[in-house]
Amino acid sequence: MNTTYKLTLSGMVTALALSALGASAALAEMLEMPEGDVILTVSGNIHNSNADDAAVFDLAMLEAMPVTEFTTSTIWTSEEHTFTGVALHTFLEHVGANGLTLDATAINDYSVEVPVSDAVEGGPILAYKTDGDYMPRREKGPIWLIYPYDQNDEYRSETVYSRSIWQLDRLHVK
Repeated sequence: MNTTYKLTLSGMVTALALSALGASAALAEMLEMPEGDVILTVSGNIHNSNADDAAVFDLAMLEAMPVTEFTTSTIWTSEEHTFTGVALHTFLEHVGANGLTLDATAINDYSVEVPVSDAVEGGPILAYKTDGDYMPRREKGPIWLIYPYDQNDEYRSETVYSRSIWQLDRLHVK
């Protein structure tokens, strides 16, 4: 007995859409909830969240991620400092970011666009420590998006300096 199945174009589209939704849902992950004060909120085009369409982080959650550290001079400090934090590319992978730009906003509502293409190995970090000490608000904390300026000539430009936002508390992926 030879049975032939006929699938309509709309049926194929529906099947593909349901398949994509299932795959997308399988990739999504619920992040743990912060136990301390929230210092960073990520919204927009992310797959992993722990709040209403957002991912919120306390300091302990950031510290639980792989640590990246580098020493560099900056145009805002008088000498080299060692910065500790989570690599931007690692952080974006953690929240399942899918976009081309980040709207980065500070506590005082200063905002800058950062291309997701900046999030590379050896690139910027979300620093929460300078020279081993946590950064208070008065010293550009609690989070400073900082680039390893001394390790790459391309990072020493007005454009990149403008992306080096301190007192960062919000990222919107678009």
